[in-house]
Amino acid sequence: MATMSIGKAWEEAVAFVAREGSLLFPVALLFVALPGLILQEMTPPELAKWNLSETTMPQVPGSFWLAMMLAVVIIWFGSLTLFALALRPGISVGEALRLSFARLPVLLGVALVVAGLLAGAVIAATLAVTILSLIAKPLGATLALLLGAGVVAATIFASVRLLLLNPVVIDGTEGVMASLRHGWALTRGHFWRLFGFILALTLLSAIVGGAAQAVFGLVGTLIGGQAGGRLIGGVAAAAVSTVVQVYMLVMLARLYRQAEGD
Repeated sequence: MATMSIGKAWEEAVAFVAREGSLLFPVALLFVALPGLILQEMTPPELAKWNLSETTMPQVPGSFWLAMMLAVVIIWFGSLTLFALALRPGISVGEALRLSFARLPVLLGVALVVAGLLAGAVIAATLAVTILSLIAKPLGATLALLLGAGVVAATIFASVRLLLLNPVVIDGTEGVMASLRHGWALTRGHFWRLFGFILALTLLSAIVGGAAQAVFGLVGTLIGGQAGGRLIGGVAAAAVSTVVQVYMLVMLARLYRQAEGD
């Protein structure tokens, strides 16, 4: 098992971003931040206010779900491009975009496989809860809580174990299942280190992005009213979060190289 050093990855990421930021940030803003911002503005107010504690999801136009799927695909395309730039020094943005476009179907295929496995687990859990509820409602309610927690835990575990999947896809020529197995194998023995890494960066992004949204949103409200405040605050939050994401992706590229033993 290869050694994985978060500190070394951070030092290398800082140096790389300082040197290649003029290539990385425009790509991140165009293909990561902008689609997310547009989707945020398209989100119906009733859906934005909805939370999981409510049993019924509000009615949302089908066009929104299509837009969300398109935004996710564009963001994945952008992340693959950033990984190409981070893993292949000297590659041009045009070459990175073409490589990302060529390898995007593999990433989409892996996502479908993983989503299918998780959906299968949810369906099996739902059937088990339904059957047990017919026998004894209290036991069914208890099992529902346990299985719900189990599905959440499994989703988090799989997300961390596949954290190096994008670098595997963009740096190799393997197909869907081979890339999935490769990405899974690279993180074996590194779960807690990677979990702590992604948790720390997620919290940092949320805190810094929230602060930027609050400050610039207040300024925007004074200038353009509530709508202006929401837009300017959202742009500021997206810009700050994009900076954090660029460093995170470059660090993941360096961690991938460490895991590969390069």
